[in-house]
Amino acid sequence: MKNEQVAELLYQALETERGGIEVYTAALECVLNDDLKKEWQEYLEQTRNHEQIVLAVMDKLGLDPQMETPGQLVVRQIGESLVEAMEMALEGGPPEAAQLVACESVVQAETKDHLNWELIHEIAEKSKGELRQTLMAACEQVEDEEDEHLYHSTASCGSSRSACPPCCRRPRKKRK
Repeated sequence: MKNEQVAELLYQALETERGGIEVYTAALECVLNDDLKKEWQEYLEQTRNHEQIVLAVMDKLGLDPQMETPGQLVVRQIGESLVEAMEMALEGGPPEAAQLVACESVVQAETKDHLNWELIHEIAEKSKGELRQTLMAACEQVEDEEDEHLYHSTASCGSSRSACPPCCRRPRKKRK
C-alpha cells in the first residue's frame, strides 16, 4: 500500500474519531435508558482517547493533523449529518424516537470507525519497521474497545427499537 493511501486512511480515522465525539455528545442528549447513557459516556471518553492515539500515530509518522483531505471532508459531512438527524429527532418527535435515532447514528459512526481500525491493522500486518510498530501499537490500544463499541451499540439499537412506542416502530415484514 502506498504512503499516500496510509496517510489518507489516518486522516479519515482522525476525522472519524472527532466525529464520534460529536455523535456521542449528541446521542447523550437523546438517551433515556440509564444503562445506555452510562455505556455511551464510557464510549465517549474512550473515543476521546482514540483521537489522541491517532494524533500520536500521525505525529510519529510526520503527518500534519491540521491538513484536510477530500476524504476527510466527506467523513466530516457524514458525522455532521448524524448529529443533525439526532437534533431533528429531539425537536420533532417522542423521546423514544430520538433515542432510537441516536442508537442508529452511533451504530453508523461506529461501523466506519471499526472499519478504519480493521484496515489500519491490516496495513500494520503487511508493513515493516517503524510503520508496522507504530500502527500495531495503536491497534493494540484501540481494537478491543472498538469491537465493544460496535457490537454493544448494535445490540442496544435492537433493544431500543423494541422499547419504542408503536407510533414510531417500523412494521416488520411477515415471514412466509
